[in-house]
Amino acid sequence: MRRKVTKAIFPVAGLGTRFLPATKSVPKEIMTLVDRPLVQYAIDEARAAGIKEFIFVTSRGKSALEDYFDHSPVLEQELRKKGKDDLLEILKDTNMDSGAIAYIRQHKALGLGHAVWCARRLIGNEPFAVMLPDDVIAAETPCLQQMVEAYAETGGNMVAAMEVPPERASAYGVLDVQEDMGSIVQVKGMVEKPKANEAPSNLAVIGRYILSPSVLTNLNKMKSGAGGEIQLTDAIAADIGTDSTVYGYRFRGQRFDCGSKAGFLQATVAFALARDDLRDDLSRYLRDVVQQDKAAE
Repeated sequence: MRRKVTKAIFPVAGLGTRFLPATKSVPKEIMTLVDRPLVQYAIDEARAAGIKEFIFVTSRGKSALEDYFDHSPVLEQELRKKGKDDLLEILKDTNMDSGAIAYIRQHKALGLGHAVWCARRLIGNEPFAVMLPDDVIAAETPCLQQMVEAYAETGGNMVAAMEVPPERASAYGVLDVQEDMGSIVQVKGMVEKPKANEAPSNLAVIGRYILSPSVLTNLNKMKSGAGGEIQLTDAIAADIGTDSTVYGYRFRGQRFDCGSKAGFLQATVAFALARDDLRDDLSRYLRDVVQQDKAAE
C-alpha cells in the first residue's frame, strides 16, 4: 500500500530582498496578503491535503515567523474577556500543536535543493511535500490536495505544472514531456531556467512538489547547478527512468507569484475581490480608477 504524504517542507530561509525595506525587520513569509500572512495560505493548503508535520527551513532573523505559530495567551485572554469569540476562532488557525512544527536552519544560501536536503533527517524514508509560500494558488480544491489525490494513483514524484508563455520559460524549471495524459504528464527530462529557444516545452514547474525519499539521496550527491546553487530540479530529474517515475500535474487554479511586487499586488486584489466583506468597496474603487485613467487619456 502506498504511504500517505503527511510531512511537508517549507523553505523560508530567503532574505526577501525584493521587498526591502519592509523585509529588513519582517520576514517576507509573514507579510500580509489581505489580512493573513503569506505562510498561512500555504499552511491552510497543507492541512487540507492531510499534512500533519510541518518542517520550516529558516535562517537568522526569522524569529517573528516562529512566534507567529506560537500560542499568545495574553492576546487570547484579552479577546476572551471582551467576548470577541470570532477573533479567537481566527487565531486558532494560526496555532500549531506542540510537536507538529519543526524549524531547521539553512546556514548557507545554497539554493532550494540544499534547503530541502537540510530537512532530510526529519523526513526519513517517507514521501514528502515541498511547498513554496511565495506561490499562492487560488483554487476551489487546494492545489496540494489535488496533487495528493493524483499521487495516490501514480506514486513516484509529482511536480505542479502550468503553461507559461514561451518567452517566460527561462524563469522556471521546465518539463520535457514523454507522455501527455491531460492533467497528468509523464516526464522524460527537466531543465532549470533554459534559454527561451532551448526550452523543451512551455510547461513550467511551480512551487508544489510531492517527492520520494530517493530525491534526498540524489541531493546527497549533487553539485551546484544553474546559478551556482544546488537545484531541486536536478535531484528530481535524477529519478527519471527509475522506479520513482516523475510526473507533472496540471493543477486547477490560479497561481500568483508573491515573490514579486506585481504578483503580490495582483494576489491582494484577487483575494480581496473574493471576500464578501471587501468586494463591493474594492470593486467600486477599481472602477473609479479605471474611469479616471480613461478620462485622462
